[in-house]
Amino acid sequence: MIAAREQERYFTPEEYFAWEEQQLEKHELIDGRVYAMTGGTQNHSAIQLNMGSLIKAHLRGSQCKVFNSDLKVNILYTPNYTYPDLSVTCDPRDREHPLYITYPCLIVEVLSPSTEAYDRGKKFKKYRRNPHLVDYVLVSSDEMAIDIYHKNEAGDWLILSYRAGDVVELASIGLTVAIEQIYEEVVFEDLR
Repeated sequence: MIAAREQERYFTPEEYFAWEEQQLEKHELIDGRVYAMTGGTQNHSAIQLNMGSLIKAHLRGSQCKVFNSDLKVNILYTPNYTYPDLSVTCDPRDREHPLYITYPCLIVEVLSPSTEAYDRGKKFKKYRRNPHLVDYVLVSSDEMAIDIYHKNEAGDWLILSYRAGDVVELASIGLTVAIEQIYEEVVFEDLR
């Protein structure tokens, strides 16, 4: 999804929730400002659906839940709310509020050219403050390429890069899957 700042005024979380309820489209709240979320491409949608389906099938019968970009994530210890492409929580505290979760162990963002720098930089900086987050997954929609920022047992963030032929490991939920399954039926433009 692509974000564009919409309002110049500052919102409290309470004002944001009341205001967004009246809007036709989704908006993220970052540092008191709202950003409209615009649509994505066919590749973006297909990748999100493929990955969500694989994760949901893997988690079936567990206490963990996968959510698509219709559910907000509250960035822990902040008044910020985002709409990641996919999020997974296994924390029972996330059943307390129907509009958002706060304790995801896994967040997936399908990259677009306009948001890639933000997703890799400032957004990840905000997300990684959450001690419950283990895997932050960035999936390219332009080529078969996935980078996972994985927090190891020592609390250090490692970057794991996957390309064609690789098996992707989502340690946070114990899922390993061939990268080709995530990119099933995705067609890349020939940029020659």
